[in-house]
Formats: sequence, C-alpha cells, structure tokens
Amino acid sequence: MNLAFIPSPSTGVIDLGPIPLRGYAFCIIIGVFVAVWFGNKRWVARGGKAGTVADIAVWAVPFGLVGGRLYHVITDYQLYFSDGENWVDAFKIWEGGLGIWGAIALGAVGAWIGCRRRGIPLPAWADALAPGIALAQAIGRWGNWFNQELYGKPTEVPWALKISEGPNRVEGTYHPTFLYESLWCIGVALLVIWADRRFKLGHGRAFALYVAAYCTGRAWIEYMRVDEAHHVLGLRLNVWTSIIVFVLAVTYIVISAKVRPGREEIVEPEDRGRVELSKDGDAGAGTDAADAADADKVTDPTDPTDSTDAADDSGEPRTNGAPETAGKG
Repeated sequence: MNLAFIPSPSTGVIDLGPIPLRGYAFCIIIGVFVAVWFGNKRWVARGGKAGTVADIAVWAVPFGLVGGRLYHVITDYQLYFSDGENWVDAFKIWEGGLGIWGAIALGAVGAWIGCRRRGIPLPAWADALAPGIALAQAIGRWGNWFNQELYGKPTEVPWALKISEGPNRVEGTYHPTFLYESLWCIGVALLVIWADRRFKLGHGRAFALYVAAYCTGRAWIEYMRVDEAHHVLGLRLNVWTSIIVFVLAVTYIVISAKVRPGREEIVEPEDRGRVELSKDGDAGAGTDAADAADADKVTDPTDPTDSTDAADDSGEPRTNGAPETAGKG
C-alpha cells in the first residue's frame, strides 16, 4: 500500500457562476502569457522593440493551437473516428489533446507571417522566445494533471500520482510523467538561457538548442507512458518523432554555426517609417521630411552649445571648441 502520493483533483472544472473554468485551458493560457512576457524581455535585451513579441504571437498562437490539435487528432484518430466514437469530440480542445510537434510546426508558420509583416528575421524572434516556450510547456503540462491523463507506469514511489477510476483509466498510483516533463522543460529553459549568454547564440541556434534538449527528455518520458499510442518498430510514434527532430535540430546548430556564425547585430528596424514605400510606390518617401528638416537647420557659430560649429579660421572643423577626434564611432 502506497502511503505517500500526489493526489489528483476530483474535477478539472471550476464553475465561476455561469462560466466554467477548465484547468487544462487555464494552464495553456497562463503558459502563453509567460512565454510572451519572458520573450518580450529577451527581445528588448537584444535591441528589439517592446510589444513586437506580442504582435507576432497574435499570429503564432492561433496557428500553434490549430497545429497542436491537428497533430493529436491525426496521430490518435481512433479516439474520434473509430466505431462508437463521436467525431465532434475532435473539436473539444478543452478536454485535452495538443501535440507539441504540430503546435511548433504550424505555430512557426504563423510566426513567419507575423515576422514578415514587421520586417524582422524569424530566427532572431524564435531565439528570443525559445526559453519562454519551454516554460509555457512546463506550465501547460499541469493541464494533464487536472484531466488525469498521460501518466506513466504503475509505481509506489513517494511521488507517485494517484489516479481515480474513470473512463479509460484504472484506479491506482502511477509515475507522474506530466511532472517529469514539467521539470524537464524548466531545466531546458535554464539551459537555453545559460548557453545563450555564454555563447551568444544567434540565427535560430538558441531555438534549435531548445528543440534538441526538449526532444532528449521527451524520448525517455514518452517511453514511460502507458496511454494508448501507435507504435513503429516497437517504439511509440512520439519517441521516433523525438529522435528525428533531435537529429534535425543538432544538424541545424552545426551547419548554422559554420554558415552564419555570431549573432544578429540588428533584430528590428529602428524606424520602419523611413524605409516603407510611399503610396506611389517610390522608395525613400519617408526620408523626404527628415532631409528637408536637416537642410533648413541653421547653425549659429556664436552659440557654444551648438553641436555643429562652423570651421575656425584655419579651416579645420571643430565641435564645441574642441578639434574633432579621428576615427570617432
């Protein structure tokens, strides 16, 4: 008899008056907010503008949710399209079922659209967001705890997860794989933050490191799970996916480091208005007003505070009474 274990909630829904608050959805929402907030801090530290991460997330998040659900429904189609199942349940995302592989893949498409609209490089944005995504996954995994799903093999360890009797589950204590993955994702976030500071990762390599590190943990955690899944050559489908994606991520890091070493110096245009096309399609229209203002500027040689003093009698330029320093800037 196991005397110590992690209890499961009796319900995954809290009713706030007429509004049902579902634990799974709540964890996903909190995770998204954390990812955007932390990603914004990293983006600003890289020289970007505050709010850009959120603007692009408006595109990335909906695409990611659709991609995550599609991956889950396709790989677990028997839950929705086999005899006795209701295909309408495939749309009930609040009951659980998001595949991270589909979420990242289709979310990247949404992010690419947002980045193109803002004129910024997608790899740089992905690097800024990488540890935030790992933290979002760490929070989102607790949604599985609310739903009493995706647990591991039976065990009597002190941190075992207590599962109650219910549809497609047997009462008992099991390995809390949701907790293992949550803790692993926190470690991945810390690893990416450290490596980014230590090696100045750029051009998508911080994001690729997150992918590779996550896949490493997901492979062994997936192997512990006992929920129904498709198998290929004796391994669960998600294990094979982890292996393949890990190899692709590591390959990208190696090739990218050789082809594009270092980190992007500029991640976002300083003034988008100066490089946008005019309504007539003429480039540089945004610079006309600034050029005119520069031309109208009058320099007062008698004003000691003027930063553009006239040349002295010898013809040598001077600034605030001091000779210019060669090689400035």
